[in-house]
Amino acid sequence: MSLCAECFHQGDHTGHDFNMFRSQAGGACDCGDSNVMRESGFCRRHQIKSSSNIPCVPKDLLMMSEFVLPRFILCLIQYLREGYNEPAADVPSEKDLNKVLQLLEPQISFLEDLTKMGGAMRSVLTQVLTNQQNYKDLTSDLGENACAKKSHEKYLIALKSSGLTYPEDKLVYGIQEPSAGTSTLAVQGFAGATGTLGQLDSSDEEDQDGSQGLGKRKRVKLSSSAKDQSIMDVLKHKSFLEELLFWTIKYEFPQKMVTFLLNMLPDQEYKVAFTKTFVQHYAFIMKTLKKSHESDTMSNRIVHISVQLFSNEELARQVTEECQLLDIMVTVLLYMMESCLIKSELQDEENSLHVVVNCGEALLKNNTYWPLVSDFINILSHQSVAKKFLEDHGLLVTWMNFVSFFQGMNLNKRELNEHVEFESQTYYAAFAAELEACAQPMWGLLSHCKVRETQEYTRNVVRYCLEALQDWFDAINFVDEPAPNQVTFHLPLHRYYAMFLSKAVKCQELDLDSILPDQEMLMKLMIHPLQIQASLAEIHSNMWVRNGLQIKGQAMTYVQSHFCNSMIDPDIYLLQVCASRLDPDYFISSVFERFKVVDLLTMASQHQNTVLDAEHERSMLEGALTFLVILLSLRLHLGMSDDEILRAEMVAQLCMNDRTHSSLLDLIPENPNPKSGIIPGSYSFESVLSAVADFKAPVFEPGGSMQQGMYTPKAEVWDQEFDPVMVILRTVYRRDVQSAMDRYTAFLKQSGKFPGNPWPPYKKRTALHSSYKGLMRLLHCKTLHIVLFTLLYKILNDHQNLSEHVLCMVLYLIELGLENSADEESDEETSVCGPERCHDSWFPGSNLVSNMRHFINYVRVRVPETAPEVKRDSPASTSSDSLGSLQNSGTAQVFSLVAERRKKFQEIINRSSNEANQVVRPKTSNKWSAPGSVPQLTTAILEIKESILSLLIKLHHKLSGKQNSYYPPWLDDIEILIQPEIPKYSHGDGITAVERILLKAALQSRMNKRIIEEICRKVTPPVPPKKVTTAEKKTLDKEERRQKARERQQKLLAEFASRQKSFMETAMDVDSPENDIPMEITTAEPQLSEAVYDCVICGQSGPSSEDRPTGLVVLLQASSVLGQCRDNLEPKKLPITEEEQIYPWDTCAAVHDVRLSLLQRYFKDSSCLLAVSIGWEGGVYVQTCGHTLHIDCHKSYMESLRNDQVLQGFSVDKGEFTCPLCRQFANSVLPCYPGSNMENNLWQRHSNKSIPDLIKEVEELQGRPGAFPSETNLSKEMESVMKDIKNTTQKKYRDYSKTPGSPDNDFLFMYSVARTNLELELIHRGGNLCSGGASTAGKRSCLNQLFHVLALHMRLYSIDSEFNPWRKLTQLEEMNSQLGNEEQQPEVPILYHDVTSLLLIQILMMPQPLHKDHFTCIVKVLFTLLYTQALAALSVKCNEEDRSAWKHTGALKKNPCDAEKSYKGLLSFVISELSKGKLYHEEGAQECAMVSPIAWSPESMEKYLQDFCLPFLRITSLLQHHLFGEDLPSCQEEEEFSVLSSCLGLLPTFYQTEHPFISASCLDWPVPAFDIIAQWCSEINSFTERHAEQGKALLIQESRWKLPHLLQLPENYNTIFQYYHRKTCSVCTKVPKDPAVCLVCGTFVCLKGLCCKQQSYCECVLHSQNCGAGTGIFLLINASVIIIIRGHRFCLWGSVYLDAHGEEDRDLRRGKPLYICKERYKVLEQQWISHTFDHINKRWGPHYNGL
Repeated sequence: MSLCAECFHQGDHTGHDFNMFRSQAGGACDCGDSNVMRESGFCRRHQIKSSSNIPCVPKDLLMMSEFVLPRFILCLIQYLREGYNEPAADVPSEKDLNKVLQLLEPQISFLEDLTKMGGAMRSVLTQVLTNQQNYKDLTSDLGENACAKKSHEKYLIALKSSGLTYPEDKLVYGIQEPSAGTSTLAVQGFAGATGTLGQLDSSDEEDQDGSQGLGKRKRVKLSSSAKDQSIMDVLKHKSFLEELLFWTIKYEFPQKMVTFLLNMLPDQEYKVAFTKTFVQHYAFIMKTLKKSHESDTMSNRIVHISVQLFSNEELARQVTEECQLLDIMVTVLLYMMESCLIKSELQDEENSLHVVVNCGEALLKNNTYWPLVSDFINILSHQSVAKKFLEDHGLLVTWMNFVSFFQGMNLNKRELNEHVEFESQTYYAAFAAELEACAQPMWGLLSHCKVRETQEYTRNVVRYCLEALQDWFDAINFVDEPAPNQVTFHLPLHRYYAMFLSKAVKCQELDLDSILPDQEMLMKLMIHPLQIQASLAEIHSNMWVRNGLQIKGQAMTYVQSHFCNSMIDPDIYLLQVCASRLDPDYFISSVFERFKVVDLLTMASQHQNTVLDAEHERSMLEGALTFLVILLSLRLHLGMSDDEILRAEMVAQLCMNDRTHSSLLDLIPENPNPKSGIIPGSYSFESVLSAVADFKAPVFEPGGSMQQGMYTPKAEVWDQEFDPVMVILRTVYRRDVQSAMDRYTAFLKQSGKFPGNPWPPYKKRTALHSSYKGLMRLLHCKTLHIVLFTLLYKILNDHQNLSEHVLCMVLYLIELGLENSADEESDEETSVCGPERCHDSWFPGSNLVSNMRHFINYVRVRVPETAPEVKRDSPASTSSDSLGSLQNSGTAQVFSLVAERRKKFQEIINRSSNEANQVVRPKTSNKWSAPGSVPQLTTAILEIKESILSLLIKLHHKLSGKQNSYYPPWLDDIEILIQPEIPKYSHGDGITAVERILLKAALQSRMNKRIIEEICRKVTPPVPPKKVTTAEKKTLDKEERRQKARERQQKLLAEFASRQKSFMETAMDVDSPENDIPMEITTAEPQLSEAVYDCVICGQSGPSSEDRPTGLVVLLQASSVLGQCRDNLEPKKLPITEEEQIYPWDTCAAVHDVRLSLLQRYFKDSSCLLAVSIGWEGGVYVQTCGHTLHIDCHKSYMESLRNDQVLQGFSVDKGEFTCPLCRQFANSVLPCYPGSNMENNLWQRHSNKSIPDLIKEVEELQGRPGAFPSETNLSKEMESVMKDIKNTTQKKYRDYSKTPGSPDNDFLFMYSVARTNLELELIHRGGNLCSGGASTAGKRSCLNQLFHVLALHMRLYSIDSEFNPWRKLTQLEEMNSQLGNEEQQPEVPILYHDVTSLLLIQILMMPQPLHKDHFTCIVKVLFTLLYTQALAALSVKCNEEDRSAWKHTGALKKNPCDAEKSYKGLLSFVISELSKGKLYHEEGAQECAMVSPIAWSPESMEKYLQDFCLPFLRITSLLQHHLFGEDLPSCQEEEEFSVLSSCLGLLPTFYQTEHPFISASCLDWPVPAFDIIAQWCSEINSFTERHAEQGKALLIQESRWKLPHLLQLPENYNTIFQYYHRKTCSVCTKVPKDPAVCLVCGTFVCLKGLCCKQQSYCECVLHSQNCGAGTGIFLLINASVIIIIRGHRFCLWGSVYLDAHGEEDRDLRRGKPLYICKERYKVLEQQWISHTFDHINKRWGPHYNGL
C-alpha cells in the first residue's frame, strides 16, 4: 500500500511502521480505496468524500464532452497508427517512436488533465473508451477516405507483425470485406493445446540451431485440457480502450500514457474493463518486453500498472475466473523460459535428456522476467486465487515443468589442471532466478497451507513434485553415484518438496510417512543436497581454487541471508528427513564417502588417500564432522516455533558482531512472501530484539568517525543462548565464526566465568517433533561410534591432519548422543552384520551409552611393510613417518565402511547378491588402489585395549598436561549426580568438555560410573615421549622460531606503543604539565638564554638563527566565525515556512561594517582606519600543531611532495602539506624570532619608574623608525609568510580604504590579524577567562611568533607623531591647534576609537621584545580612555532626569584626587562637559526607543561599566599571557573583572577587595583627569554640532557579543524535507535537483546547479566564499547529509539526523523518520568554531568549483 505525501500527512499514523520513498516514475495513491485499506485509515480529505452524498451532474453539462471525446480519441489512435513503422531487422526504431510521442504530448496531456477533473469526467471517458458501438461506427466508417484506409492498413500490418497468430496458419486473419470494415485479430494465448510450444516462436524469432531446437522442446509437456482453447479464441479489438492499450504496448509504455491509464482507475467500471483488457493483452505485453531494448524502464512501467490491478483480491479473483489469468501467466512464463533452454550436462553428459535455462542469456541476466514473476507472486498472495492454482492439477504439472527448467542450472565443473580462463559471472543471475521465479511463488503458496483443511493441497504439490523429480532422475540417467567433481547449487524441485513436507508436519498435522516415497527414492533424493554440502567444504578447503573467485561467490550466496531459507535450510531439512528414515549406518558412511575422508579413518598412523590430497584432508574432515553436528542439532524445521526461530537467528547475527537495526532486519531471513506472518519490523521482531540485545547509543570518537546506534547481545544471551552451530550455519565469511568466538571469549573473561581460551559451548536443543525421532538413530549407530573411537585414538596419539576443531566436533557428537540416548537397555542384542565380521570386533550394540564402556583390544589393519606398526611398536608410540602420506594403507575396518554402504543400497534395491558383487567390487577395486603406488600391503594387528571412556580420560590428562588430572567429581560431592545442570561446566575449554561428557556418561548408567572410577584408580602409565623424526624436529624448530619471533614482535610493539603514547601526549594535549613538552615554544626555563627548537625533519635541535631560521608548522585559514556572533543568547532557527526569514543585520560583522562606513562618512580616511579593527569576516586565523622545522628542510620536503606521484588529498602547488610528524594539515611556516623566548629578567624589578617617565619612553620608542633588518634568510621568510597571510583571505576582506592600495590598509589588516586570533582564542575558551590558563588553546599557540612577524612589518609604517593617538591620550594640547583643520575632514575623536585596536597598534609599534613595564604603562593609559568611553555611553543611555541628578551629586565631590577615582565624580564631569555640545538635545520620539526604561541604581551602573570594560581586559590579559608567559588565574565569573585588572597591574597591589569592588579604583590618570576628559569631550562636541544623531550612535558601542552558533535545526527531519525539497531557488526560480541549505546563515542554494553558476563557480562554492570566507557547511536536503566546503576541497561530514535506532539514512534510502541528534550537531558546531574541519575529517577531495 502506498500513499502520497499529502494524504500521509493528513492521516494519523502513530505507532505504525512506514517507509518514505521518492517515487521515480509516479504511482497511484491508495488513500480512499477501501479494498486496500480500512476507512478509518483514510486521510481527512478522503474520509469526508466517502460519507457525503454527491449530487448528480446535469446531463446537458456533459453533452459536449460525450460528443467530442470519441472523435478526439479516434484522432489520437489514427496518429498512433500513422506514426508506427515496423522496425527494420537490425535498426532499433526508438527515435521514430519518440518523435511521434513528442508530437502527441499535448493531446495525451489534455486527456490526463481531464482525468483530474473528477468523477463525472472520468465516467464520461470510461463510456467513450469502453463503448463498443462507438468504436465500430467510427473505425469502420472508412468510406472513400484514403487517409483513413491507409491508417487502417497500417494497423493490420502492425497486428500481423506482432506475431499474434500462428506463422503457419495464414488463413486466420483474412481481412474481411472493406465494406464491413471490421478487422479480426487472432490473439494467441500461448498454451499450446495441440502440441509443443515450438510453434509458438513467432516468425521473426527462428531458432538458429534447428536440430538442437527440436531436442530442446521434445520433453516439454503441456496440459492439453479443453479450457486452454478459450485463450486461443479469435479476438477483435472491440473498443477504443483495447486498441489504445495495444498501441501503448507497441510504443513500449510511454510514461504519459501510463499515467493517463492509471489516473482513470478510480472509476470502478473502467477498472474492471481495463483489467480484462490488460489480461487479454498479457501475452503480447511480455513478448514486446522480451524484445525491448529498454527492458528496465518498460518493466517498471508494466509493474506500475499491474500492481494496481492485481493487488485487489476481488478483481484478481474475477479475472482468474473469467479470463483464465493463471493459465495465461503460467503459459507465458513457460514461453519466456523456452527461448533460452540448453541441454543439461549434469551426471550423464551424452545421454541426458534434461534441459535447463541458460543463465548467460539476457532474459535471465537482466531479470527481464521480473514483471511477470512479480505479478504471479502478487496474485498468488490472494487466498482465493492460490486455492484455484493448488486445486488445478493441470496447472501444477505445468508449473513443476517450469520449475524443472531451473533444476541443475549453472553447473560447476571442478578445474583440476589449469586455472579457468574466463570466470563467468552468471551465477548471480541463477540465484536470482531461483529465488524470484521458484522460491517466492513457493512461499506464496505455502502461506495458504497453514491449517488442517488444506492438507489436500499439500498432497497435490508433493505428488507432482515427486513425479517431476522422478522424471528428472530418469532424464539425467541417475543410478546411485553422483558424477565426481560437479556441483549445482540449484535444486528447486528438492526444495519445493522439502518445504511442503515441513509445512505439512508443522501446520497441517499430516502424517509424514504418508507423503514420503520409498527408500530407493529417498536415497536418490539425499544425494544432490549432500553433494552441495560436501562441495561447500571443498570450496572452503580451496579445492576449487582453479575455478576462480566466482565459485566462492556461489558458496557465499547459497548461505547469504536473502537466500538461505530458500536454499540451504530446505536442503539440510531434506537431508534430516532422509537421515531419519534411512539406515543410519548407510547414511553415516555416505557422508564420509561424499566428503572423501574414508581413508583417513584408520587406526594406522599412515594411510594413502586416493581421492584427496593430504593438505585438504584436515579441513574436509572438519567439514564432514561439522556437517553432522549441524544436521543433528539444527531444529529450524524440526519443532521450533516461529518466535524461537526468530530469536535464534537474531542471537546468531548479534554474536558475530554488534549490528545496527537496519542491518539486522536485512540479515535475518524473513519469509520472502510479504504476507507470511513475520514481517520485518513487526511486533515480534521488536519484542525479541529488546529481549536479547541492549542498545548502544551512537557515540562520537575524537578521531571524527561517527558511530551508528548499535545493538549488542545481553550478558545472559552470551551465557545461555550463544549457539555456535547456528553461527556456523549463518556465516557468509568464515572470519565471522572467529569473531563470534572472540567476543564470547571476551565476555567470559570480563564476567570472570572463564579466563582461558574457551571452546564453543554446548547448547541444549529444542525437543524434536515426534515425526523426526528417527534422526537420533544416527548418534546410535556402530559406524558413527567406530569413527568417533578411531578419531579419539588418533588424536590421543598425535596422528597427522587432526586439529582441535576435529576434537571439538567429536566431543560435541558424543555429547549429543548422550543427551539423546534411549533408556538404557538391559542387554543389547548383538547384531551380526552378514559376512563383514569386522563389526563384531568393534561394538556389541548400537547404544552409545553402553558402547562407550566397551573395551576394544585388537584391531586388524592393513599397512605397508614400511609402516612402524609392522615392527610391532607399541601403538602409543607410533611415529608418523614422513613417508607415510605417500603410502597406501587401506584398512579392513575402513573397507567395511564403504562396503557397508554399498551393501545396504543393494539390499534396498532388492537385486540378487551375485549381481551386487559384480556391480560393487570392480568399482571399489579401481577406486581404492591408485595406480603407480602399490607397496606390499601386510596385515598388522594393533593392540588397542581402550574404550571410548578410557580414551576420554587419557585425553583429559593430555589436555591438562598433568598425570591423573581427572578425578570423578561425584566421589566428593554425591549431589552432582542428582542435579547435573552445573554452571561450572557450561563454559570452558576442552578439559571442561571432557569432564562434562564423563559426568553425563556416569549419570546415564551405573556401569559407566563404575568403569570411570576403575580407570581412574589404575595409575595410568605416563605417556611415553614421542620419538621425534627429523621432519617433526623441523616443525618443532619452526614452532620455536615462530614463538621467539612472536615474543620479539610483542616487545617491539610494546616499545612502539610507549613511544607513540609519549608522542601523543606531546602532540595531542593529553593533559600533561606544560613544561614537559620538548616542542613547547612559550614555556622555557628562565635561565635559558636562547630557545631551542627540534626540527621534525632532520631531527637536529638548536636555536633559530638569522641564517638558518626555524619555523612553526601552521595552517592559515580565512574565517568568518567571529562575524557570526550575535548579542542574543538564543541561536537563530532554520526557516521552515515562508514566513520565517533570517536577516543578518544583528551579527557582529554587520554591526562593525556599519560603524566603519559611518566613520568614513564624516572623518578622515586614514584616521578611520586606525580607529577600528577588521577581520570579523574573512579574518586570518593561524593555528599550529606545535611542531617546528628548519625552513630549508621544509623547502626540500615540499620538493619531494611535488615529485611524489601518489594522489594526495591536498594541493602542493598551493603550498599545502601535512606536518611530517603528526600528519596534521598545514599550508605555511611561521619563522621563530631568534633570541630568548622571554625577557624574564626584565620584569622582575617591577615598577621603579614613574608613569610619566614610562610614557615618555614609550613615545620615544614608537618614534624610532623601524628600518627593515638587512637581507637575511630570516627576513626573507618573514616577508614570505606575510604574503601568505595576505593571500589567505580575499581582497574584499583586506581593502577598506577609500583610496585603493593605501598603506593604511595594510596597517589596519596587520593589527587586525592579531585581533582576530586573540578574539578567536577567547571564543575557544568559552568567551571569558574564568577557567584560567588550563585551557588547551594556549598550549599550541603561535601568537608569540605571529606578533614578531606583524610587529616587524608594522614598524615599517611609522605613524606621523602628529597623528599618533598616544599623544592625545597622554598630553594636553593647546587649544589653538584646532582652528586650522576646519576645511578638511577632521580626525576621528579619540572617544570613538576602539580601545582594543589602539592597544594592538601601540604594542606592535614598539620594538620587540617588549618590556613588561612599557606594556603595563600602555594598558593603564588606555584603560583611562576606555573608562571615559563607558561613562559617556552610560550618560547617553539614561534619561534627562537621571543625568541632571548625577551631574549635581558628582559636582559636590569636587575634591580632585578623590573624584579621579570615583565614577560619580567623573560621570558628573563627563555629563557637564558633553552638555556643552548638542549631544543630549533633540530628544524626539525616536530617542525614547534608545533610552532604556530601567531605573539606574549604583549597582547596575557599576555592572554596566564593568561589562563595558571586560572585553578589553580579557584580550589584554590573553596578550600578556602570550607575550610574557604569565599564567592566567582562574576565578568565578562575578570576580573576573577584579582578578584580570589586578593581573594586568591596573589595581594597586595593596588594594583590599573586601568591600564591594569599584571599577574606578583601577584608574591611573597620566595627566589630571578633568583636563584630559574636557579635551576629549570637546572633540565630540564639535562633531555633534552638526551630526548629533550619528554622534550618539557612535558613542554607544555594543561590545557584549555572545558565542557564535550554527542555526537551530527542527526536531524532525521531515519538516525540513517537506519545505525545502519543493522550494524554488531565488536565483533561477526553478526547483533545484539537489537542494542544499547553509547551516550558518540559512541561505537556500542549488548544489551542482549549472543554472546558478557565476564565472565558473557553482552556487555552493560561491556561497561558501561569501558567507564563510571559504568555509561552507551545507545540509543536502535529498540526502540528509552534511557537506563541508573548505577552500578548494570538500568532504562529506555525515548526518546529524538519525532514526529511532540511532542510524543515519544517507540518501534517504530507507525512508525512516529521522530526528536531530543534538550531540552530533554539537560536534559539528565545535569543529566549525575551533576551525578543525581539516584535521578531524579525513576524506577530502577537490571540488573544482563544481558544487
